Amino acid sequence: MSITQPKKLLIVDDSAFMRKMISDFFGDHPHIKVIGTARNGKDAIRKIQMLKPDVVTMDVEMPEMNGLEALKVIMKECPVPVVMLSSTTKSGAKITLEAMASGAVDFVAKPSGPISLDLYKIQSEVIRIVENAATVHVSKLRHAEQKDLEKTTIPKEKVSTLSHSSVNTKDDIQRGIQVNPPVKWNSHSKKMVLIGTSTGGPRALQEVITRLPQNIPAPILIVQHMPEGFTKSLANRLDQLAKITVKEAEQGDILQAGVAYIAPGGFHLHIRKVGMSYCIELDQSEPPRGGHRPSVDVMFEDNSKYNDFDKIAVIMTGMGSDGTKGLQALKNNGNVIAITESADTCVVYGMPKSAYATGLVDEVADVDDISNIIMKYLP
Repeated sequence: MSITQPKKLLIVDDSAFMRKMISDFFGDHPHIKVIGTARNGKDAIRKIQMLKPDVVTMDVEMPEMNGLEALKVIMKECPVPVVMLSSTTKSGAKITLEAMASGAVDFVAKPSGPISLDLYKIQSEVIRIVENAATVHVSKLRHAEQKDLEKTTIPKEKVSTLSHSSVNTKDDIQRGIQVNPPVKWNSHSKKMVLIGTSTGGPRALQEVITRLPQNIPAPILIVQHMPEGFTKSLANRLDQLAKITVKEAEQGDILQAGVAYIAPGGFHLHIRKVGMSYCIELDQSEPPRGGHRPSVDVMFEDNSKYNDFDKIAVIMTGMGSDGTKGLQALKNNGNVIAITESADTCVVYGMPKSAYATGLVDEVADVDDISNIIMKYLP
């Protein structure tokens, strides 16, 4: 973490024990300095305005004003990177996903309820997530107003005018939309869409998935770095907002066009052929890859083994390089279009930057253009 000046951290939790424990995590941290604590959401807003922290940890469940309510005010009045601390209960996971959609950078899943006496077990994870959040620029946190989803779906007639064979305009090149010459691409062959993302991913996925038309002629496989208990809430939330069906992937699911399958936390996502169809294969025995299970690399590499369909691989916002090795495997074994999210809209420009550095990326797009680019390559 290359930071010259220590980043100022404000800790918000109604439990004095939790405030003390989290403060102790950063007691001798060279780049993060705890400058204060707050007991609830109202106290947090006041302290943020007074102390001007660079990053905030925010408990979800608090009296007077909870973390979600406070977050919405913070994003509107005094934006700052916020990491939510959440329980893994169904209601806790649902609120956490709403917080992510409202502008939170990331979250930490408490291991054992609102007052987790064993939070020390995940001390390194807490520190890593706060370090990452501290690098996020405030300009990335502006909460986009809820758009009319009817208007964001791409009409079929508009998509049909987006010919991949068209010559790039000067504006296209300046925007960095098409990077490489088109691969040999048959728009009428079978297709599969693969999406990988991490920090900032829930918001990015919402931007992309809610803009896809109901009749998209391909299944969509998604890896979002999340622990167990949260991916189902993410799938349910997106399913309510989108025109396509979104579900947490289950063992044996037969892949269907117009359905998005989100890898469950704690499981790598594979596919296997059954007759003329493909189905989901979940794997908890293979160790995490680069600290992640599910891993984008694992999903991409597994998919590269099957050549009776073409792939559209999308890598969006996230820390690190997950997806880069998998993209290389995909490109070496079949017809693949690679799309990365642009630095302009990434909360963290890590995973897309790493993929772009391979020279294998075909298109770079702002997050609200990615669905448009995907549809360009489908019949």
